[in-house]
Amino acid sequence: MKRPDLTGRTALITGSATGIGRGFVEAIAECGAAVAVHYHTSADAAQETAETARERYGVQTTTVQGDVTDPDVVDTVFDAIEAELGSVDLLINNVGDFAPTHWEDIDWKTWNRVLDTNFNATYLCSKRALSPMRDAEYGRIVNIGYASAENGLVSPTNFPYFVAKAGVLMFTRMLAADTQRDGITVNAVSPYVVETSDAFPEDLPRDRPATLSDVIDPVLFFLGGPEYISGQNIAVDGGWLPETV
Repeated sequence: MKRPDLTGRTALITGSATGIGRGFVEAIAECGAAVAVHYHTSADAAQETAETARERYGVQTTTVQGDVTDPDVVDTVFDAIEAELGSVDLLINNVGDFAPTHWEDIDWKTWNRVLDTNFNATYLCSKRALSPMRDAEYGRIVNIGYASAENGLVSPTNFPYFVAKAGVLMFTRMLAADTQRDGITVNAVSPYVVETSDAFPEDLPRDRPATLSDVIDPVLFFLGGPEYISGQNIAVDGGWLPETV
């Protein structure tokens, strides 16, 4: 697809030192935006990602560290970006942990960490980004969901992840409605299995995982797309129809 011109914009991609987040960084930098690479513990990888984007595409980049499940840390992260790159125009809420374990075997700390990183981090970063976006009458927020979460996906394994991602999609629709007069769009992209995943199920739709481009293209569409498209979710799942139990 034709990639949008994002020159003059500033993007924050949470959890973007490696994997699919890194793919978002490089694609958005290629479109001309300044990019903030966020990480929690992967400092070296984040620095490499930022340097690669800067050298390859000639855009400003920076790295920001912090646990974005903490409201005070979120403020610090955004303050640092604003001081170096300007206000965040483009926010991709990508960070999120898994718990591929039966729900009864997940301890309380892990349960909360999965909910925090997937749902609460999305809420906190979006909330912090909104005021400058409203002032500018422009903003694009893309939340990363999970395929079929909006259809009530049920499984006893990885259950808090599904709960969190269902919440992310509901939050996406609510925030889109609340910002409809502010020049801001809020949408979601929901992959199933991506080529950067650590493991793949045996039976994949179309006999392959999604490529990075499969996921990046709809994200870029929402970042550069029409203002009238908001509150939407694109499932990047190859037509996957999960069994429920």
